[in-house]
Amino acid sequence: MFDGKKIAVGLSGGVDSSVAALLLKEQGADVFAIFMQNWNDSTGTLHGDCEWEEELSVARMVAKKIGIPFHFVDLSGEYRKRVVDYMFKEYEAGRTPNPDVLCNSEIKFDAFLEHARRLGADMVATGHYCRREQTTDAAGNTVYRLLAGTDTNKDQSYFLCQLNQEQLSRALFPIGHLTKPEVREIARKAGLPSAEKKDSQGICFVGKVDLPVFLQQQLKAREGDAVEIFRDFYEGLPQPDTLEAMAEPILYRKGDGKVVGRHIGAQFYTIGQRHGLNIGGHKEPLFVIAKDAKENIIYLGEGQSHPGLYRRALGILPEDVHWIRPDLAMQPGEERDAMVRIRYRQPLQKARLICRPEKMYILFENPQRGVTAGQFAAWYTEDGELTGSGAIEK
Repeated sequence: MFDGKKIAVGLSGGVDSSVAALLLKEQGADVFAIFMQNWNDSTGTLHGDCEWEEELSVARMVAKKIGIPFHFVDLSGEYRKRVVDYMFKEYEAGRTPNPDVLCNSEIKFDAFLEHARRLGADMVATGHYCRREQTTDAAGNTVYRLLAGTDTNKDQSYFLCQLNQEQLSRALFPIGHLTKPEVREIARKAGLPSAEKKDSQGICFVGKVDLPVFLQQQLKAREGDAVEIFRDFYEGLPQPDTLEAMAEPILYRKGDGKVVGRHIGAQFYTIGQRHGLNIGGHKEPLFVIAKDAKENIIYLGEGQSHPGLYRRALGILPEDVHWIRPDLAMQPGEERDAMVRIRYRQPLQKARLICRPEKMYILFENPQRGVTAGQFAAWYTEDGELTGSGAIEK
């Protein structure tokens, strides 16, 4: 099955990667484990979550239980340079990045893959809930498809939306056909030390964080006004009637609403956020509907159905459009139906991809809540193949 290939498993100490390693071993693969240390700074992290020393200890025990060689690699320098510095830069510019997407394309399937290859690996395997299939394109060339995981509750294909064909050619996802309960049951039956371990939360390899505290390592807190925009503000606004207009967020001014509080810095907030605002006196929760990093103002709306939370379209600059399947890339003037998500675990949304010279536009069948600059929009085919993605412009 593996044609003599040597496989490195990214063993994190969690149950998913543990079972991935176990299944490969049981299938007769020549497999070894590598634990990645990508972060060792506890600033802003909530104690007890994703501490790398504990993860390392569990990973060692898992490798010993399965009976595979174990290696350790410190990639914290690469992680800081290629993921965390990117995070800081994006937040400072008023955008909201997705470090987990970059962690996979820049670290797990790049820096880690290169280290694994130096140790003799032909391929790397991870515990992602997604699937890979091999096919051929119209010209007869080998093409790799990235498919959603069978467990729709745990599908993690979104986090891999920036991978390319070279990376996929060397990737394996041994648990992509399983559900989470099935994975845990396999781990229990095998007596793996990680069988009952809780799933990690928060930022990839950093853990659960107090985001403002974490970001204040490099970004200074700066108090500013929190302005509430009331629903009657929208009554006099013309409805956008072009694709370009629908993709543009509303640009608010301080005088459009009422100052209802203060905040610690616009860069620390994200669209759709409701927690951490500390502003009372409302029947329904307040949500961040927009922010102005230059003027240091956040704009708020009351209630889940506030019109400021919704938009029908978004745009992606040409240089930010990434095709996992280059053979399916669209050219200016082309349009295509797709299923799209703009955040992890969001149910897929019906949409139209519209390729123009200036931008790739995504026009949704229904208005979308919390369209956020810097996050990734990922598009799928009807049968669950993730074919491309791009960072939302604004």
